[in-house]
Amino acid sequence: MGKFQCIVFLQLLYNLLLESGTFPDGFSTLNVIPTAEAARNSKFEPYRLTREMKRKLRKDKYWYAPNYGLQHFVIMGASSGGLPLKEKLLPEYLKDRGYSTHLVGKWHLGHSIKEFTPTYRGFDTHYGYWLGKQDYYTHISIDGRDDEGNGCWGFDFRNNTELNRSVFGKYDTDLFTDEAVRIIQNHDSKKPLFLMITHIAPHSANDYDPLQAPKENVNKFESTIKDENRRIYAGVMDKLDESVGMVVDALSKNGLLSNSIIVISSDNGGAPEGFDLNFSSNWPLRGVKNTLWEGGTRVAAAIWSPFIETRVSQDLMHAQDWLPTLYEATGGNTNDLKGIDGVSLWRTFTEGEPSPRTSFLYNIDDIYNHSAVREGPWKLIQGNTSTVDLGGGIRDFWYGPSGRSGGFPFTVASLIPQIASSMTATALESIGMDMNFSHMRRMQKNAEISCIQPISRIQIPCNAYEAPCLFNVEDDPCEFFNEADQNPQIVGRLLLLIAEHNGTALPPLQRIAHQEAWPRFHGNTWTTWEDDGKQCF
Repeated sequence: MGKFQCIVFLQLLYNLLLESGTFPDGFSTLNVIPTAEAARNSKFEPYRLTREMKRKLRKDKYWYAPNYGLQHFVIMGASSGGLPLKEKLLPEYLKDRGYSTHLVGKWHLGHSIKEFTPTYRGFDTHYGYWLGKQDYYTHISIDGRDDEGNGCWGFDFRNNTELNRSVFGKYDTDLFTDEAVRIIQNHDSKKPLFLMITHIAPHSANDYDPLQAPKENVNKFESTIKDENRRIYAGVMDKLDESVGMVVDALSKNGLLSNSIIVISSDNGGAPEGFDLNFSSNWPLRGVKNTLWEGGTRVAAAIWSPFIETRVSQDLMHAQDWLPTLYEATGGNTNDLKGIDGVSLWRTFTEGEPSPRTSFLYNIDDIYNHSAVREGPWKLIQGNTSTVDLGGGIRDFWYGPSGRSGGFPFTVASLIPQIASSMTATALESIGMDMNFSHMRRMQKNAEISCIQPISRIQIPCNAYEAPCLFNVEDDPCEFFNEADQNPQIVGRLLLLIAEHNGTALPPLQRIAHQEAWPRFHGNTWTTWEDDGKQCF
């Protein structure tokens, strides 16, 4: 198809609102928040790994987070290192294809030296912040604690590499939306555009005020959502939905929409019922953010283009597949992409070919002492399934309201007229794409995940710490039924697959808090702090 005039990649944290497009139903993320071509681990010894399995280990190199030392937790504000500089990222590949490249929003792939930051990793510009979260209004990030137990706080908002204090008091989602629209309006139409928007919303902010949304957005749900925290969360999402509409509207008004690709994705499952001080919902999937259950790793995603038939795709996809998929969409030859494990699904989306993705690694983490892998319909999970970095407690159950009970006044179908009158729908109509209500209802129905028994908090027999658990996540997406005992050969094969991945793993990146990075030593700002002689990748 040649080059698309515009590629917009919207990454939203936890959950998202979708209006049209192709929905990869089996889309999976890494569950370690840094978003790149990776996920990997160190010297974790899988359970039931026999000597025969060890002898069969292949020497292939796998490009998952454990291969970069990014398999455990996230890059902290005072951590050294980041995504290894030897790795070539999507914006760099697209620059080779002639695209101008812009990042708006979150980075979170390292900042201890300037070379780790966005404008040194392929983006022409960056407008946003470097750390994992912040106050939506003050843009203060509290990240870690000093030797006396005090929170390390500092300002974190930049225009490229320069601090931008003029944003103080302005809401993050509005700032990112306005900048994205400005980039679209000022873009030279003679050159194709890659715009990546990584919203903070609806991630929690700092502990003292974790849920932040404009009152006018929260008040829209006064009569429909009784729980105050869920109501504020809805306000965060409502403002985010406005942002999506404004970006699509800008593409339409500037003549780019008819030759664009729009990707909407999330980085991991939600943190419900107060986990991580947030109130999302992963219903009906099991588990929460930062676990290897489907609720922590399986997320909603959509890709839209006038050249893609709107449908719900049941094809398997992993986060790392976006790079080759979008590269091929621009006319690039994926054979030129050396040393990556991602596969292109572009022909899957445009021509209906089966997904070339048949297996993937969820993660291997020897600090949390857990791992999981999927092959076809089968998922094997083992080790400590309930991590403790979000405040402790068990996270092996099914959390969050369904949105389908408790007197909720709307059905998904009843909301379609509102969707059809949205800014996005108006923009689509401007390029000759009419809203088909019947088709939209079918898509909404096909995108729903159904479980074969009512959700309850009765623990289904699966002690993954004692022995691996096996689930058929095509038939049992909610992970109710452990089928390990009935399928020992499949268990053995998947254990071998984990061992193969583990054979190329690096030790996890150290999360040491270096006091040289503390904002108090840098004018109360988070900034680059390592000189070249102290780099620790």
